[in-house]
Amino acid sequence: MELTIYQVDAFTSELFGGNPAAVVPLEDWLDDETMQRIAAENNLSETAFFVGSDGKYDIRWFTPTMEVNLCGHATLASAHVIFTELNLQGDRIDFHSDKSGALGVERCGGRLILDFPAYTITEIASDDALAHALDKVPVNVWSAINNGVMVRLETERDVRELEPDFSALAQLGYERVYVTAPGNSSDLASRMFAPKIGINEDPVTGAMHCTLVPYWAGELGKNELFARQVSKRGGELFCELVGDRVKIGGNAVTYLKGEIFVATDMPQAASFKGA
Repeated sequence: MELTIYQVDAFTSELFGGNPAAVVPLEDWLDDETMQRIAAENNLSETAFFVGSDGKYDIRWFTPTMEVNLCGHATLASAHVIFTELNLQGDRIDFHSDKSGALGVERCGGRLILDFPAYTITEIASDDALAHALDKVPVNVWSAINNGVMVRLETERDVRELEPDFSALAQLGYERVYVTAPGNSSDLASRMFAPKIGINEDPVTGAMHCTLVPYWAGELGKNELFARQVSKRGGELFCELVGDRVKIGGNAVTYLKGEIFVATDMPQAASFKGA
């Protein structure tokens, strides 16, 4: 069986920026083990698989080690593939995830706008282990959805200069560590670390902004926010809090199109050929 695969740089308008995601359109779902093996072989932070047509699709996301509940940049990448590579007519895509519900994407000019849920946070006490793993004492710490933690630092420079101990972070038990501060040339700056689920650092994380945007909207007193993820690759996100939803806008660029060859008599075996 041959499957088409795309690699897309998301949340950037320039190749080799933003966050790369693999996208695999399917006619029917593969078994979970095969999808996980494909994601591990791709060795990107996320591989998205979707099934559907005519603007309505079921979608799932896998890191190299596990399936996750929500992924922004791989959803943006999937929408980019559907609009530009599969030539969907129209300007809206309705994705559905069994883990996160309804997720929309609209094409507005040259930008794609994700329609994602807004998440709340609960302030908790910091601890020495977290400060040691980050090598920085947090200003505030909150628990976040999906066994995550959100950490506020004083300045964007503090966020940029972090050199976490990834082994120590993985031992803390948090699946995702969001670190944020007021931005210099943006409303907010951030980075995201997730060594426990196979991603030391995610270059640009759309789903993280489902948590960051409601917080910063309250702090800054405005609902439209321009965010920068200040990883090495970097990314720009144009965000808006709308009730219990977060709109997250960005660009995407196709880097690669290729084929995966899955042995039909051995569902767990797959190989990749780039085009």
